[in-house]
Amino acid sequence: MIKLVITDLDGTFLNSQGEYDKKAFGKTLAIMTEKGVHFAACTGKQCERVEELFGDFSKDIWIVGDSATRIKHQGEFAFQSLIDNALGLAIINTLQEVSLSHVVIACTPDGAVVRSDIPQRLKDKVRRSYARIIETDDFSSVKSDFVKITVFDENGNCPQTRPHLSPFEDDVYIVVSEAAWIDIAGYGVHKGSTVQKLQEILNVSPEETMAFGDGYNDLELLAQAEYSFAMRNAFEEVKNAARFVTGTNDNSAVMETINSLLALQS
Repeated sequence: MIKLVITDLDGTFLNSQGEYDKKAFGKTLAIMTEKGVHFAACTGKQCERVEELFGDFSKDIWIVGDSATRIKHQGEFAFQSLIDNALGLAIINTLQEVSLSHVVIACTPDGAVVRSDIPQRLKDKVRRSYARIIETDDFSSVKSDFVKITVFDENGNCPQTRPHLSPFEDDVYIVVSEAAWIDIAGYGVHKGSTVQKLQEILNVSPEETMAFGDGYNDLELLAQAEYSFAMRNAFEEVKNAARFVTGTNDNSAVMETINSLLALQS
């Protein structure tokens, strides 16, 4: 019996415009609530940005946000992982030495810190995933620990940047989710490990979990679910890792699949 449905957002639950059918989701969420099934959004997006996206639905869902470094429910954090300030600044310095063309997004408990001199179009891109943004002239001014560090490269050079981060592999978890994105979290902290924490909180097993994903950073997520679905638009490695392949994110396939399987569940 399915007790937890957890889905990635970009490329999975959200369509190519970063949107979803709110009316249809309201009906699907009502069905899940009626059947005692929890719903969770698992994403690189800031928790507060997820709350914006889901609006009034937020009070009824779990958020595994900020690249799975935080679990939030009804406005409260049930889990949070942090990267030590000195380690985070060393990583940021390395990233800035490699290139100044990519955007470093240094996330703290207070917000996502970006350089004030990045072009407006890139600030707009960051805003799509982060609700709380702090601009700075120098990352060294950040004194708090980091929730995560993300790199966005509009030229798609993240695979080439990744080797420069090798010296930090024993201290943090690093994943190139796609050519334009790198996510850096605390050591051993990824979608799989944090979803496991959520399962423990909810007393739900992998055999009672349904999960959806499309990117390389979803591999650990899918491994935590007996009912693992890759989107038809997913990377081939992700399709091979999932037990099932469903439709595309532009056809609301996540909601259609949830409705179909829960209709079979008494």
